[in-house]
Amino acid sequence: MTDPFDFSAVRGAFPHVRPRRNRRAPWARTLVAENTLSASDLIWPMFVLEGKGLREAIPSMPGVERLSIDLIVEAATQAHSLGIPALALFPYTNPKLRTDDAREAFNPDNLVCRATHAIKQTGLDIGVILDVALDPYTSHGHDGLVRDGIILNDATVEALVKQSLNQVAAGCDVLAPSDMMDGRIGAIRRALEAAGHHDTQIMSYAAKYASAFYGPFRDAVGSSSTLKGDKRTYQMDPANTDEAIREVALDIAEGADMVMVKPGMPYLDIVRRVSETFKVPTFAYQVSGEYAMLIAAGERGWLDPEKVMLESLLAFKRAGVAGILTYFAPKVAKLLAT
Repeated sequence: MTDPFDFSAVRGAFPHVRPRRNRRAPWARTLVAENTLSASDLIWPMFVLEGKGLREAIPSMPGVERLSIDLIVEAATQAHSLGIPALALFPYTNPKLRTDDAREAFNPDNLVCRATHAIKQTGLDIGVILDVALDPYTSHGHDGLVRDGIILNDATVEALVKQSLNQVAAGCDVLAPSDMMDGRIGAIRRALEAAGHHDTQIMSYAAKYASAFYGPFRDAVGSSSTLKGDKRTYQMDPANTDEAIREVALDIAEGADMVMVKPGMPYLDIVRRVSETFKVPTFAYQVSGEYAMLIAAGERGWLDPEKVMLESLLAFKRAGVAGILTYFAPKVAKLLAT
């Protein structure tokens, strides 16, 4: 990729040209900043727990908790007051409800459906994004249905359509398919149109890599202990970049309104390529492993936690994202408000 700026047109030399003039004072740096970070750039991922008045710490994600639905509603109210525009909800499903066919995903009374309904009943002007994937509901921990050790693409897509319609009926605003099955965006979009859900948005996990950075998330939703094998037959190879462009192009053609790259910071080159190539709203997920590393380094005094938190999120904006899913969302929003 060539830089469009023609540096040969720049004339002048020191001492007439002193770039430090624009850095000399805080107000000057703010005035010439090319990118800014605000609460409106943030999506807060949250984990839903069965019960009432309950919160459970997640050891591998210090500072992040699973919350019962009543506390999720309180957190949604807090997010709205901080200017955070949307929440992304993920369930911690009772192991007794996890089955090979993921039937709990289709239950209109499941955790995320009840949590979505409870948030919408408050009348808050805040978006609810629900994950479309089967891994929180399967006994084997995979995003799709499995037969004889093989992840079934087309049968999984049918299940994802059923899950999507269930979640839309509960009131979710945005479906976020994270499964990486071929053809699922088109199938979900056709089903939404046929059911009259013309305005439901799809935020596709269009370039989701088979990454080692997801471990703490799997702890949070309870799939780390159930996962059999790995997800490399459907999630993308970390070695590939052109493949990401193809995946994104297909999802946009099939009806995705927004696209996502996951993980975040290790894949900023992908974020940049996607943003510049397609000119569609592009999001990135600062995943659990990224969060855990920064928190751990901060707890040991090796890094300034607030500074690296803000710097890491600004890096996403610099790469061209419209927004970031981050567990730092409430902390960042509070800092930016001061």
